[in-house]
Amino acid sequence: MSWLDDIKFDRDGLIPAIAQDHLSGRILMVAWMNRESLALTVSEQRAAYWSRSRGKLWRKGEESGHVQKLIELRLDCDADVITLQVEQVGGMACHTGRASCFYRRLVDGQWQTVDPVLKSPDEIYS
Repeated sequence: MSWLDDIKFDRDGLIPAIAQDHLSGRILMVAWMNRESLALTVSEQRAAYWSRSRGKLWRKGEESGHVQKLIELRLDCDADVITLQVEQVGGMACHTGRASCFYRRLVDGQWQTVDPVLKSPDEIYS
C-alpha cells in the first residue's frame, strides 16, 4: 500500500477527511483519518474514521446504520487533506439526525439552523 506513503499525516498521524455526497457535491461532514482507517476505507469501500475524542477507529454507520459507501477518494495538492465522494446510505451523515453536519448558516451575525432534523437522534441511537 505505497499510496499511503504519499500522504502527509500530521504529528498525531492524522489527516482531515471531507466527506461529500457523490451526486450533489454537498459536504456531509469532516472527520479525521489515520493510516489504518484509510486502508480500511479503501479495502471495505466503506468510510472508516479515527475518533480523536474516543481514541479509536470507527466505521461510519456502525451505530446508526447510516453507512458511507466509498465512490472515490482524492488527495489534495499538498497531500494533507483527503476528500471522500460517498453514497450516504440512510440519508443522514450528522449525529443530530440531519443530512449534513453543516446545517447552520451565518445570517446577520447569528448562526441560524437552516436544515431540518430528518430523524431524532434518540431514534437513531436507541
